[in-house]
Amino acid sequence: MDTLAASVWLVLAVAVVAANLPFVNERLFAIGPRRSPHKALALRLFELLVLFGAVLGLGFGLEARIGQRHAQGWEFYAVSACLFLTLAFPGFVWRYLRRHRG
Repeated sequence: MDTLAASVWLVLAVAVVAANLPFVNERLFAIGPRRSPHKALALRLFELLVLFGAVLGLGFGLEARIGQRHAQGWEFYAVSACLFLTLAFPGFVWRYLRRHRG
């Protein structure tokens, strides 16, 4: 597999994990102190925004490593944010829409 394809798959895999991370644990960024009893939705959305920025940074870093980094317009960021929110949907469903026992 060439470097470009590996970089694309790496960014997608990291994006899937990062998008669902705020919804599957009660810790701040999965490493901070445990929030008791539950994290607020606003805190989860803040985590989602920060992790989105980290995934963008990873993508920009890999793009710069492969070759020249291209300038992006607002459309790129809007589509990327929508894709990231779509990837976060399974974690949101698991946290807020599924019936938990007990």
